[in-house]
Amino acid sequence: PEGKLWELLMGQQIHIGGLQSSTALADRAGIRPGQQGVDLCCATGAGMRFLLHFRNVSHMHGVDATPAMLELARQRCREEDLAERVTFVEADVCATGLPTGAFDFVWGEDAWCYVENKERLIAEAVRLARPGGVIAFTDWLEGNEPMSEAEAARCLGFMKFPSLFTLADYVGGLRAQGCRIREAADTGRFAAYMPLYLDMLEKQLTYDALRIIGFDAALADSLLAGMRFLKALAVAGKIIQGLVVAEKP
Repeated sequence: PEGKLWELLMGQQIHIGGLQSSTALADRAGIRPGQQGVDLCCATGAGMRFLLHFRNVSHMHGVDATPAMLELARQRCREEDLAERVTFVEADVCATGLPTGAFDFVWGEDAWCYVENKERLIAEAVRLARPGGVIAFTDWLEGNEPMSEAEAARCLGFMKFPSLFTLADYVGGLRAQGCRIREAADTGRFAAYMPLYLDMLEKQLTYDALRIIGFDAALADSLLAGMRFLKALAVAGKIIQGLVVAEKP
């Protein structure tokens, strides 16, 4: 239900900034027509469908460990006449089983925060990219202002994250794999977009949200409190959406 609630607020592109964020990431990564990519933690495949429609990549592989997500992803690709250009793999994104060096780019959007072992994820992403290929992703990160222990525990518990990396953590992990960092930056979107999601939930989509969670008013209040808490963290610079583009040697 919480996943459906986030999609109600964000649309099918369940990441901060939606199409604008995807476009900016693709631009910075230099994604070109005819390339082949792999989306790690592809969920319902929205990022891949964006790349197929707007960057005319030739083929995408989507990896996710949740069968229900992959089933919905396949359905949506069929609805958009993209099924023949997408291959889905149900697997641990840290051990995909896909061939080494097979992809022009590795892609992720606001999803690697759900992965427990991010060091293994980075190593797998680098393994999958061809020499000279690109690893490009956005993610929810801890900002320059550190959270208190209580804030971190509440944030991780509310979002079901095992941990949060910083930009420096990702940069260090990619450099340890021999990658050159093209860009690593705070997009600045997190604090700007949280008020939008709260406004929609409180002012327009209240009934729709309650229906998704079984009209549980207490749960609705708890979710709103959690989102207000995230907004406060973002305003304080304690949580950000980071963008990273790295090149494999």
